[in-house]
Amino acid sequence: MSTKRVLVAYGTKHGATAGIAEQIGKTLREDGLDAVVLGGSLYAGHWSSKAKHCAERNAESLRHRPVWMFSSGPLDRSAEEDDIPPVSAVAREMQLIGAREHMTFGGSITAHTPGFLAKALLHEGKGGDFRNPERIQNWAHHISAELVAA
Repeated sequence: MSTKRVLVAYGTKHGATAGIAEQIGKTLREDGLDAVVLGGSLYAGHWSSKAKHCAERNAESLRHRPVWMFSSGPLDRSAEEDDIPPVSAVAREMQLIGAREHMTFGGSITAHTPGFLAKALLHEGKGGDFRNPERIQNWAHHISAELVAA
């Protein structure tokens, strides 16, 4: 099977979403399939403005491709315990571009995360890396399976 192009675009503030996007892209490349995955970080219930603008700028082109979307953000294990629906801004973008599916993954705030808010959350004991590589890979394989079935 020849490898097709995979575009994984994301908006991130401190890099945690980038790690998720990299894992999804790596898994899709290994599966040799073509897809667009757009992800963004969540802060206080708001999706990354970079990801939102990417969806809006490229809406016409994205409507003609298989697209999946993801969010990262909960600083606990809630994303692993239940499917978390997309926030309203993400739901609007999904409708705009005709995205097939959305997934929410846990976020990450560690000692390496810059910013006052990150430091304050860590001081309160609310930090940690809640990204689950196995869950991310499984979702990327799920995307591959849908593309093969189509």
